[in-house]
Amino acid sequence: MPNNHKRLYLFLCACLCAVTVTVAQYTVTLHIVQQPALHAGDSIFAAGNFNNWQPADGRFYFVKQHGYLSLQIKNVPATVVEFKCTRGDWGKTESALAGADIGNHVISITGDTTIEISIAAWKDDFTPVVKQHTVSPNVHILDTAFAVPQLNSKRRIWIYLPPGYHTGNEKYPVMYLQDGQNLFDAYTAAFGEWGVDEILDSMVKKGAPPCIVVGIDNGVERMQEYNPFDNEKFGKGKGEVYVDFLVQTLKPFIDGHYRTLRSKNRTIIGGSSMGGLISFYALLKYPDVFGRGGIFSPAFWTADGIKKLTDSAGNKLTGKLFFYIGELEGGTYVNDMEEVVETVAKKSDAMIYKVIDPEGQHNEQAWHKWFADFYRWIMSDGFNNAIRLDK
Repeated sequence: MPNNHKRLYLFLCACLCAVTVTVAQYTVTLHIVQQPALHAGDSIFAAGNFNNWQPADGRFYFVKQHGYLSLQIKNVPATVVEFKCTRGDWGKTESALAGADIGNHVISITGDTTIEISIAAWKDDFTPVVKQHTVSPNVHILDTAFAVPQLNSKRRIWIYLPPGYHTGNEKYPVMYLQDGQNLFDAYTAAFGEWGVDEILDSMVKKGAPPCIVVGIDNGVERMQEYNPFDNEKFGKGKGEVYVDFLVQTLKPFIDGHYRTLRSKNRTIIGGSSMGGLISFYALLKYPDVFGRGGIFSPAFWTADGIKKLTDSAGNKLTGKLFFYIGELEGGTYVNDMEEVVETVAKKSDAMIYKVIDPEGQHNEQAWHKWFADFYRWIMSDGFNNAIRLDK
């Protein structure tokens, strides 16, 4: 239990709301009532927050029934279902008539529900839009094949050096973010970028404290490397050795080649989805290395042992933790995060900023939306000097 000296700040934005747990289960029926004739014989799948957005999941395949292509999803709780139709991969998703991207279908489930879907077009029937690089001048590729000896692999590493880095001698905090290909450059981001560089350029210009940001690309075994626990579906977890790479190999390199502030309260880790899971695990395993963290839409559902580990090791956390999830990601995922946050609050002296965005989804646009709030809070000295940054 918290002691009398504990300083815990749990922030809930006034516009945000919690999710009510329910045991009710419903059936969602999807009917495709219109689609382009060119692909009328192709297999169509639903990919959404009910199947970890897998575009060719055989459990969610439309079949011909009563003149429709239909899919029935059973045992759905009272939550928000979000999905897109695909023809087996993310290059073959439904689109607008001219090939432009469309938003996800979003359905609030409060009972048995039937939805009619009209597919205007398929994205792969149009000439792909040529992506443009969007990185700011402050972003550089540190290495396209940085050695990861713990995993016997190599990785592209990005680095954002704040404005003025090359003209001064100041030392900076360092933030390590997962899924580096999605942070800075629309050209390398499959579903849109976070825009970390543009956000920080703007914030620093307006007086926010500057920071070095290191982005680590994911590997082909992302589901294993970002999970410290074995998963029946995705395989043996390699997250423990991935975190060892961050601490034993990458951080010493960054500290040895750049002007960094090396203390735990100047070392931040973050990521989204599986990247959020592994970032939280890194905070638990190396509390003396990472003092602050940004956990966006964490995929705690993939890690059976994370709640038990939080209960046993959460008392080691003393820094600042930002947790975000969108209510449209689904009630189960929200509840998973809330349970972890509750345990951290009870067990540790950490300061916590929790966001549940009622309009938030599981995508880069949502993480972009909340990154500035995260950065502003995580970089502050804390309230009443509860957490003091090392000088």
